[in-house]
Amino acid sequence: MRGTYLIFYVQEDRTRHGILVYEWLLKHARGLGLKGGSAVKAIAGFGRHGLIHADHFIELAGDLPVEVSFMASDEEADRLLASIEREGLSVFYVRIPAECGVLNPEAHP
Repeated sequence: MRGTYLIFYVQEDRTRHGILVYEWLLKHARGLGLKGGSAVKAIAGFGRHGLIHADHFIELAGDLPVEVSFMASDEEADRLLASIEREGLSVFYVRIPAECGVLNPEAHP
């Protein structure tokens, strides 16, 4: 399948409607019919303000970036982006043309 690899970057402690934004994005995308998504927390990073944030043992939840990604059809990606825009959520994203598939779908792991 050819489609779109869609990546959102959010701060781990940022919330929307009372839930963490990365969780909100996953639930919202599932509600729109996307087939899957992942949220991955960084161990370090910096954003547009140039401040470096790093994970430390004593911090429970902080301001590290979380990458939320989806492999979707172009139509699904368009629908998700339009829906987020209608919601008024300000979020940085990257959209990359991509190809995906399953090799040996009948084989068992």
